[in-house]
Amino acid sequence: MTQVVSMSSLKGGVGKTSVTLGLASAALRRGVDTLVVDLDPHGDASTGLGLSAADTREADTAALLAAPRKASFDRSAVPSGWGRIAGIGERARLDVVAGSARALPYDRLPATRKNLGRLRRALERTDRYDLVLIDCPPTLNSLTRIGWAASQKVLSVAEPSLFAVAGTERTMRAIARFETESEFKVPAAGVVVNKVQRHSEEHRYRSEELRSMFGRLVVSPEIEDSSVWQQVQGAAYPVHAWPGGEAAETARRFDAILEGLLV
Repeated sequence: MTQVVSMSSLKGGVGKTSVTLGLASAALRRGVDTLVVDLDPHGDASTGLGLSAADTREADTAALLAAPRKASFDRSAVPSGWGRIAGIGERARLDVVAGSARALPYDRLPATRKNLGRLRRALERTDRYDLVLIDCPPTLNSLTRIGWAASQKVLSVAEPSLFAVAGTERTMRAIARFETESEFKVPAAGVVVNKVQRHSEEHRYRSEELRSMFGRLVVSPEIEDSSVWQQVQGAAYPVHAWPGGEAAETARRFDAILEGLLV
C-alpha cells in the first residue's frame, strides 16, 4: 500500500521543503519508489529536485488538479533531476509533479468534497509508487486541504522558536477542524523539529516545550541546523550523495524518520 505523507506548516521559514527533500533523498537511497507532489505554487521543492522549466512545461500540479485522470497523471509526473546522479539515482524511481503558479486558482476553490478530493483521485489511479510526499503551501487554503485529503499522515514541520511552536499548535488545531468540517480524515499526524542548534539554550527549551505539548507525536530524531544544507540545496542535490561527515549525519537522521514513516 502506498504511503501518502503531507509536509505542512502554518508558519513559513521553518524548512518544510527542506524536510521534504531530505526524506526524498532518504527514499531514493533506500530504493523506495517515490513521488513528490509540489503543491506550493512557488515550486521550491521542484527546484531542489533538479527540475527546470524545460522539464515540466505544461506538466505540473495545475494540469493534474484540472483533470485527475490516469492519462493526466502520466503526463504530469516527470523524473527528478536527481536520477542523473551516480551512486544514488539508479536505486529507485523518484518522480515529481512540479509546483507552478498556475496552481494558484486551485488555492481558492470552494471546500467541496469534489474539489478537496482532486489529488486523492489522481493518486488512486497509479500503483507505481511506494511513497508519496506532498509539499503543501504554508497556508490553510484549498491546496493544503487538497494535500491533507489525499494523505494518510500529515507531518507538521517546526523549528524550536516561540512563533514556530505557536504555528505548530495552529496546524494541529487546523487538522482537527479539517476532519470535522469535511468528509476526509487524516489517520495520523506528527511533528518534525527542524533547524535545531545543539548549543542554544532557547532551542533546548522550545524543543522540550514541543515535546510537552505534543508528546509521542514529536518525531525522533530532530534535524539539526547545518551549514551544509545551504550548499546541498543550492546545488539541487540529494543530501545522501553529498560528501562529508556533516552531510552523512544529516542523512542518517532522515533515514531514521523515513523508517518510521514506512512502518
